[in-house]
Amino acid sequence: MRRQKSRYITALIAAALLAVTGCAGQGDGSPGPDAKGKPSRTAGPARTGGATPGGEPTGAPTGAPGGGASAGDGKLPGMPTAARARTLLAGLKVAPQGSMTGYSRDRFPHWAEQGDSCNTRETVLARDGKDVKRDAECRAVSGTWVSAYDGKTFRKASGLDIDHTVPLANAWRSGASGWTTEKRRAFANDLTHPQLLSVSAVSNRSKGDQGPDAWQPPLKSDWCAYGRAWTSVKSTYGLTVTAAEKTMLGKMLDSCGS
Repeated sequence: MRRQKSRYITALIAAALLAVTGCAGQGDGSPGPDAKGKPSRTAGPARTGGATPGGEPTGAPTGAPGGGASAGDGKLPGMPTAARARTLLAGLKVAPQGSMTGYSRDRFPHWAEQGDSCNTRETVLARDGKDVKRDAECRAVSGTWVSAYDGKTFRKASGLDIDHTVPLANAWRSGASGWTTEKRRAFANDLTHPQLLSVSAVSNRSKGDQGPDAWQPPLKSDWCAYGRAWTSVKSTYGLTVTAAEKTMLGKMLDSCGS
């Protein structure tokens, strides 16, 4: 009797062990051990490039030398053809730069209201960007912008400046000192001529108030558009150019080809 009971207990134990090992072979979808007995790692989503905080540029520059037309070509309004720009350049008056006496950015009221809670800066950002989304106060909260001067791409508007093709101080020295405040306001907020463009803050601050004889866009592919825009603005507003400025503008227009 005792021997039968022992055999019965042994059979129960064997059956229990068989059931346990059978269940262990049925996966539940969770990661199993790897070949070394360590928990395996599931692959996470691939990290893609994007703008860093503060609107820093991302990706490789576009519009690099030899890469085709400048970003400014398709964005700036009122752009003359190269042939027309050469005619305008020939008609510009050459004169030494005037004094900075009395100059202040406040003499050129800028970023005027353009309606629908939008000012000039926000209007240009919306014009120059792709897939730009704005908040209730018309501020650009997302989009993609390519800086014509250096080809850098931005995902945040905070990395961009709105450049005056002909800087306010340069205009002051070449004739704007004698304008009325209203004419200076029109110049600083001109959305009709090629005077305003979204560019990287770095390139805009490198340019400062220098003329094309002292500063040129780092991308030579933008020289044609830059020369046409500068010449057009100076002609439109009757501003003078220096001899060195006119010579460099001629070289820029030569880069346009025939």
